[in-house]
Amino acid sequence: QVQLVESGGGLVQPGGSLRLSCANSGSSFSTNAMGWYRQAPGKERELVAAIISGGSTNYTDSVKGRFTISRDNAKNTVYLQMNSLEPEDTAVYYCYADIVNYRRTIRRYWGQGTQVTVSS
Repeated sequence: QVQLVESGGGLVQPGGSLRLSCANSGSSFSTNAMGWYRQAPGKERELVAAIISGGSTNYTDSVKGRFTISRDNAKNTVYLQMNSLEPEDTAVYYCYADIVNYRRTIRRYWGQGTQVTVSS
């Protein structure tokens, strides 16, 4: 049973840093892309960063140079290091993983969401 468990959100002052983690506690054949979306109040959910199994990454323009996504395939975990945080980064952050099961079908799974609040 695949389950994505997030951790690392919280309250931080502008200019501060947070590191989000998302671990798959279940078993699977393999994992393709992993990444993070966020949703701020009154706004649509947006893709923040993604990383494929080979290590290539992409970021939304507003976080380039400030956020870094990485993954540990041995631990089935994806991370989001967030530096120079701004109030505009305040949102609920959701991780996802495109899991390949033992029948070789692919399904996207989601974490439960973690609140990130940037405020003085």
